[in-house]
Amino acid sequence: MNAALGQLAAEDLSVFGTDPWWLIAIKAVFCFAFLMGTVILSIVMERKIVGWMQLRIGPNRHGPWGMLQSLADAIKLMLKEDIVVKGSDKFVYLLAPIVGAVPAFMAIAVIPFGPAGNEISVFGTRTAMQLTDMPVAVLYILATSSIAAYGVVLAGWSSGSTYPLLGGVRATAQVISYEIAMGLSLAAVFLYSGSMSTSAIVGEQASGWFAWLLPVSFLIYLVSMVGEAHRAPFDMPESEGDLVAGFQTEYSSIKFAMFMLTEYIHVVTVSALGVTLFLGGWRAPAPISTVWAGANHGWWPLLWFSAKLAVLIFFFIWIRGTLPRVRYDQFMKLGWKVLIPIALVWLMLVATVRAMRNEGWNYSEVVYWVAGVVLALLLITFLVDSFRGRKEEPDDPGGAAADQPFDPMAGGFPVPPLPGQTLPPVPRRPSRAGRGREPVGAGTSEGTSEREGA
Repeated sequence: MNAALGQLAAEDLSVFGTDPWWLIAIKAVFCFAFLMGTVILSIVMERKIVGWMQLRIGPNRHGPWGMLQSLADAIKLMLKEDIVVKGSDKFVYLLAPIVGAVPAFMAIAVIPFGPAGNEISVFGTRTAMQLTDMPVAVLYILATSSIAAYGVVLAGWSSGSTYPLLGGVRATAQVISYEIAMGLSLAAVFLYSGSMSTSAIVGEQASGWFAWLLPVSFLIYLVSMVGEAHRAPFDMPESEGDLVAGFQTEYSSIKFAMFMLTEYIHVVTVSALGVTLFLGGWRAPAPISTVWAGANHGWWPLLWFSAKLAVLIFFFIWIRGTLPRVRYDQFMKLGWKVLIPIALVWLMLVATVRAMRNEGWNYSEVVYWVAGVVLALLLITFLVDSFRGRKEEPDDPGGAAADQPFDPMAGGFPVPPLPGQTLPPVPRRPSRAGRGREPVGAGTSEGTSEREGA
């Protein structure tokens, strides 16, 4: 079965590399224009959708319905003063925005917008709706996205300032943590499709999207792609609450615009990859494809791909306008202690199911065995948690601690009260509101004590 899948992928890749040079140039320009147009629309729609969620108007001045607001912002940033920090490493400081922006454009080259066959005609020449493809296209996308993260790291290091450096360090840890979880979620797709080619993976989803066949991988990818793109609530490298603006604190004018452009290109890239690997790529949804035979031919696949891409970009905007930023320790705990272990267990489960199916096991037998193993693991974890909770419970909760006086500076550091202890009452100054109206007896001890206290 795996040999047949590999042969199918090789046959699909044979259609690439045969276009004339002028058609390749047209495709490259189209990919660039599609990416930039999507980025411009994404920025405008984010501001308008978040404004709608927060009961605000949003941009409505430049162009019809404010659709040219992104263009106006770009022109404004280009006309601002370009400041170069005196204490920075000038060469790396200027190189960092370029390192971040250029690799972000490269991933769109292997994204399929339509079938691998010669479905469309451009000036009389039949061609595929994809610039190119390769046997390791998905790894190519992951590599380019990793290189783009170097722009953030170099920007934080070269600025010569504390907050940008902390933002760059955060970006490094963030990319390492969430790329592992993303890679493990994609490995299940590779096992199920038998290929790393984007066109072959979309072809394997003819009978069903991998989002339904591999739901855990899809959910892990959704969380990981938000962390990879440095988007809220995971925008730790540029957290304005504690890092001013993080790695881009010392950047202005066109350099800042390039960082902003890189962020939104990354959003579009990971969304396009999610559409390709989990949502059927350019294939029409089931109700449309079952009724209309020509839905997946001609120029129509570009429409379905764009619609699915808009849904995932709306997901980015939705969580930004809904969820607050998490703490950095919570973010790293989610990556290392939740996503990666779940992805590992899920990957082993998928590999086991694929091996059993290749050995000729019936579908019902596979379901019974997998369900039995999952229930056994859940029972074991429940028993372990129960015994651990009993062991950690004190014999007399609050008894021993309640007998001891509370020392707020135990060990030389401020400490909270233990169970059973209470905080001492806070000393408060007596009110002076009624002092002027109270009669003070001359020569009495009470009057003397009041005057001394005053």
